[in-house]
Amino acid sequence: MSKTIKAFWVLFFAAASLSASEPCGSGGTVLDTIPEQWAYTEHFNQEMPDNDAWWQTFADPVLDSLINEGVRANYDAVMALRRIEIARQQLLMARAAYMPSLDLGLGWSKSRSSGATVHGNPLQASVSDYFDVGLNMSWEIDVFGKITAKSRQKKDLYNVSKAEYAAAMVTVCANIAKTYVSLRVYQAQWKVATEHIESQKRIVGITEARMNAGLASMLDVTQARVVYYSTRATLPGLESLIHNTINSLSVLLGTYPENMYARLENVAPLPDYRAIVPIGVPVDLLRRRPDVVAAEYNLAASASALGIAKKEFLPTLTLNGSVGTAAHKIGNLFTNSSFTYTIAPTLSWNVFSGMSRRHNAVAARQQMEMQIDNYNLTVLNAVSEVDGCISTFESAIRTIDMLGQVVEQSRKSLELSLDLYKRGLSPFNNVVNAQLDYLTNQNSLISAHGKALNAQIALYEALGGGWNSSNL
Repeated sequence: MSKTIKAFWVLFFAAASLSASEPCGSGGTVLDTIPEQWAYTEHFNQEMPDNDAWWQTFADPVLDSLINEGVRANYDAVMALRRIEIARQQLLMARAAYMPSLDLGLGWSKSRSSGATVHGNPLQASVSDYFDVGLNMSWEIDVFGKITAKSRQKKDLYNVSKAEYAAAMVTVCANIAKTYVSLRVYQAQWKVATEHIESQKRIVGITEARMNAGLASMLDVTQARVVYYSTRATLPGLESLIHNTINSLSVLLGTYPENMYARLENVAPLPDYRAIVPIGVPVDLLRRRPDVVAAEYNLAASASALGIAKKEFLPTLTLNGSVGTAAHKIGNLFTNSSFTYTIAPTLSWNVFSGMSRRHNAVAARQQMEMQIDNYNLTVLNAVSEVDGCISTFESAIRTIDMLGQVVEQSRKSLELSLDLYKRGLSPFNNVVNAQLDYLTNQNSLISAHGKALNAQIALYEALGGGWNSSNL
């Protein structure tokens, strides 16, 4: 090879490498700062949770059993687990490129030569058989790291699938817990309604007795009956909500509703929300939040894709070869003289492809920078979400404390107004208002209790708790 030709190839290779590696657009930067701590109150501490099964803090065996069943049978979780297996197989396929490809061939051909004359001279026609058995090999030697780069990308995508599975499991656990809380809220409101129905029935009897004694008018009786029947009218709606919530739970658990009614139709108290929540520090989210972990691995996968795009500018070294036997007679197929082999190393290098590789590298660069932006956005959203959940939980606790006082005063107001009415010192309208206020405030307290539990569950979910995928 002449010096001129050698110089040409050196310069061409250098130009190709530079064209693949030069920056495209503004370079993205991963966020390197994160708040040092949360705004703590007496309800939180800076410790990391030592148990990802946060629902156990509610000390509710029914909830424990529902979540344990859901993580095994929920179809979203099952599909996420299958996506892990798909990604694992794709990783193994990429790693298989390190190994040679072997093909076994068996052949037989039969041919007949022409017996036509050439320049008037006749030729002898003949028929011949040809048998061959061979093993063909093709092996790409990973001299420039193309196969390694592709394997690295598949490994990153495999880790993405595991993080997405963990995210699915966190969501499944949280959704089961939230739906269970909704069920207990509706059941508690149903129980309160039935208790009020009994007390309101007694008050109807009091008004009827006072009317018969000439101490009250029919207006008092009708007002008492309106309150009584209005409360009874709420029961069908609550029963429908209970039924539909059990249906929702059954879907989350991957079963039919009839399998759940017997377990959940009995009224049970709401779990206790008063617990110190270990929330750690904001930087813990980077390894606890599955969506942050997935964003990190997606960024790594896009960086690997950029590396693959750059390596497309490099040559490919392939070792081809074959070994076998060939003979015109099948009986001679395995003799020493029939042995055949070929060895053909090949260095291929696409020196021009219409700038397609250049454009592919630019697109890969932009894809990587987009993943940097996505990672930054995911971290920002994670921090913001946790901060919002902390605020919501604190607000819910304060609301419960105030509503507890409201309910107590409503109860006293009902007792006092009813006592004054019996003594003829107060109109029945005060009793009506006290009845309605007491029922409304009790339902508000139950709803606030449910909101506090859901806020606590949402906080655990935002912290990335509920599932550890390290063993996958």
